Amino acid sequence: MPHHGNEEEHGSSESRRDANSENEPQKPIIHDNRKVDPKTGQARHPDQEHADAVDSPSGDVLSQAEDILNSVEVPAADSVAQGADGAEAEELRNDLRRLQAEYVNYRKRVERDRAVAGEMAVIGVLNSLLPVLDDVDAARQHGDLADGPFAAIAAKLETALKTYGLVRIDETGVEFDPTIHEALIQQPGPDVEIDTVSQVLRSGYRAGERVLRAAQVIVAVPA
Repeated sequence: MPHHGNEEEHGSSESRRDANSENEPQKPIIHDNRKVDPKTGQARHPDQEHADAVDSPSGDVLSQAEDILNSVEVPAADSVAQGADGAEAEELRNDLRRLQAEYVNYRKRVERDRAVAGEMAVIGVLNSLLPVLDDVDAARQHGDLADGPFAAIAAKLETALKTYGLVRIDETGVEFDPTIHEALIQQPGPDVEIDTVSQVLRSGYRAGERVLRAAQVIVAVPA
C-alpha cells in the first residue's frame, strides 16, 4: 500500500515522539507503609515492613516498637497470616501479647530507674552543700549575718534548697528520735517524763523521707 509523504518525514516524527516521551517528567513514587493491605485485608509480609521501616526516618525506638505491636493486633483472626489455621493464629497472638507485656514492664523499669537516678543526683548536690549551710549557721550565731548583703545571699540559698525538698531538723522540746537525732550528751531533766531534745548542737537535714544527716543534740532524760 503506498505511503502518503516520504519515509524520512515518518521517521523524523517518530524520533520527535520518542524524544518528547524521554523529556516528560517522571511521576513521584509513593511508598505505602500501611500494615494491612486495604484491598485484601491481610497482613503484609514482615520483610516488606522491615524495608519500609528502613526508608522511614528514625525516631524513638521504644515508641516505634509500641506502634508496631499495637498495629499487629489490628488484623482479624482470619487475616493474621495468610494460610495459617486458627491454632497457629491464636499462638501468634499469644506470643505478641507476651511480648507486649514484657515491653510494658521494661518501659516501667526504665522510667523508675530514671526517677531514682534523678533523685540520687539531687541528694548528691544537697549533701555537698551541707557544710556550706553549717558555716551559714555558725556565722548567724556569731551575729555576722544579722543584716547586709551576705545575710540576703544566705537567705536566698536556703530558700532555693527548700524548693528541692531540703528540710532542717533543729526542733527542741520534742521527743528524742534515734532515726533523726544523734545524742551526744545526756543529762537529767527535772520536768521530763521521756527522753527529750533540750538543745541542738548541729542541725540535721532530710530530703523527703530520706535523712541526709541526723541532728546532733543534747538529750534530757527523766531523773
